Amino acid sequence: MTQPLILASQSPRRKELLDLLQIPYSIVVSKAEEKLNRNFSPAENVKWLAEQKVRVVAEQYPDAVVLGADTIVCYDGVCLGKPKDADEAERMLRMLSGQTHSVLTGVCIKSNSRCETFFEETEVTFWPLEDKEISAYIATGEPFDKAGSYGIQGKGALFVRHIKGDYYTVVGLPISKTMRVLKKFALHSF
Repeated sequence: MTQPLILASQSPRRKELLDLLQIPYSIVVSKAEEKLNRNFSPAENVKWLAEQKVRVVAEQYPDAVVLGADTIVCYDGVCLGKPKDADEAERMLRMLSGQTHSVLTGVCIKSNSRCETFFEETEVTFWPLEDKEISAYIATGEPFDKAGSYGIQGKGALFVRHIKGDYYTVVGLPISKTMRVLKKFALHSF
């Protein structure tokens, strides 16, 4: 019998992407603290954060396959998480304006007998942004629950000049790679 799948995330974007696989799953929001470890590289951080989210939920549901993910935006050696307020969102968007940055998403999938952790990285280049564009975007409220203060799947798409890599990594779950790893847990849609 196949183990049940649990998504350890409240992200509506991750839910939408996981829905593409047509694998039944439930959602259990992880209570793990989302704090970067200053001693880790960005790749190590996103994998570590994803592992922390999964560990908390897997302890409660040891007979399930638990999937967790975490996304960060990095530019010029600075990792950008979710902004705490409008001022921080503005600073982040000004920093990214006209520049290329990296978006990293770490994924951890764990069952009682196996644990697979990986990350994907995608480069995103923004157009130069005008002050009024930044202000109007912040006023939509969209930046506040997103790493780097923008959502590529929403109005933030208007800032993106081009990307190099997996679009879904930027959205928050590299779904193609995730599907391939889920097959190792005997979970797949086709």
